Amino acid sequence: MQNLAVVRLLDDVLAWYPPGAGEQPRLLDSPDARARFRDTLKSSRLQACFAAPGAEVRLLHVMVSPEEKKHLQQALPFLLEEQLAEDIEELHFATCPLDKTTFGVAVCRHSAMAAWEDLLADLPELPQWLPEPLLLPWQTGEWCLVMAADAVIVRSGECEGYTVEPELLPMLLTAAAEAAPPRALVVYGGDRERELALIPMALQDRVQWRQGNLCSALMLARDEHPLNLRQGPYAARLPLTRWWQQWRVAAMVLAVAFALQLLATWADYRSLSNENLALRAAVETSYRQAVPEGALVDAERQLRRQLDGLRGGGGGGGFVRLLEQAGGIIAQRPGTSIVSINYNQRGGEMRLNLVANDFAAVEQLRAGLADAGLAAVMESSSAQGDGVRARIRVGGA
Repeated sequence: MQNLAVVRLLDDVLAWYPPGAGEQPRLLDSPDARARFRDTLKSSRLQACFAAPGAEVRLLHVMVSPEEKKHLQQALPFLLEEQLAEDIEELHFATCPLDKTTFGVAVCRHSAMAAWEDLLADLPELPQWLPEPLLLPWQTGEWCLVMAADAVIVRSGECEGYTVEPELLPMLLTAAAEAAPPRALVVYGGDRERELALIPMALQDRVQWRQGNLCSALMLARDEHPLNLRQGPYAARLPLTRWWQQWRVAAMVLAVAFALQLLATWADYRSLSNENLALRAAVETSYRQAVPEGALVDAERQLRRQLDGLRGGGGGGGFVRLLEQAGGIIAQRPGTSIVSINYNQRGGEMRLNLVANDFAAVEQLRAGLADAGLAAVMESSSAQGDGVRARIRVGGA
């Protein structure tokens, strides 16, 4: 692994393996050692992971249907319950997909996860906790073994492996070889004769023994490790406390500025709302001065509609247009004057109450209005002193 430092337990003491390191890990048994580790990660921009002891983690394969895949996290403990000796409530399950229907599963105790959390509390955040056997290099058809005096780490598949005491290794290798014998066994160790004696005779001809230890194996391993134990309740969390310490001053200033902006916006809203109410009252007062009676719903719209009606349109209606046409004709006839005007907006007609010298003058006025293209109808006429009073209804052509 070229870019991943590995933190591991050695005899209950934490140690770490730098990428491309030599033969010996570096212990993290003092505050100074942990500070140096922290500084190294920061200066070199390295990523680090925790190698969960293989003796505490069981690796399994599980086949699932498309329906089960949707709820795998909830259903997995019950799918594996018969394969596990312990109560599933006490176990933590982590998964990773290997193909469309096959998942790799790692199972360990909640108590172990809690103990590792306490043990790593003084170190920088390690977002990946990987089962120790899966850190070894592996190729299809090969098994990889790392021999030590008190334990053997074995990786036998993409998501298969275990850590076992040396005395139990021959029995486990024999049983595994009967099911699916490997093409080759890559063995890292320091005492060739003693270590080869642990390999069953049926596999002796497939052994590739190499001088080295876990450090040597890690140098050839890949950086990609999909099966991370930090899932579910143990998933890596954002460093909110550290971020708050770094940004709390800026956050407080931003909060104060935001509060002041809200206060200013609310004050502007109240001021504009009061001004709007005053303007609406003034508009209604002005409307009532022009139109004292009738329902008031929308003063502006109602007044505009009435003004449009008075202005008239292209069809010849409208008070202003009619008054302009009729007034011009009446002005040409001396002795004839308008007493009053009544305008019917809906019908587009107005009634003129006139005073003229005689009946002939009234008839001439009506004829003049008709000649001008207006619909003029004599509604009534009567003598009044020395003259005549008449009412003519005038409308558009």
